[in-house]
Amino acid sequence: MIDQDLLAILVCPETHQPLQPAAAPLVERLNAAIAAGRQHNRAGKPVTEKIDAGLVRADGQFLYAVRQDIPVMLIDEALALG
Repeated sequence: MIDQDLLAILVCPETHQPLQPAAAPLVERLNAAIAAGRQHNRAGKPVTEKIDAGLVRADGQFLYAVRQDIPVMLIDEALALG
């Protein structure tokens, strides 16, 4: 889980919108898509490693994966939610 102090200062690197933790059902849905080979990142590359958690941009368009308690805050690595 992301430390609350860290979460308070993290923002989307593209739009600077605030981020919120992803709900467990969303993480489960994304992990199912990853396992089935259907999930791609924003750059169009297949995602092969499951996520532990995620941070959702305020507009709900993208999720930044969290793996081993480290948020992956790269624009091209974001997962589209739309």
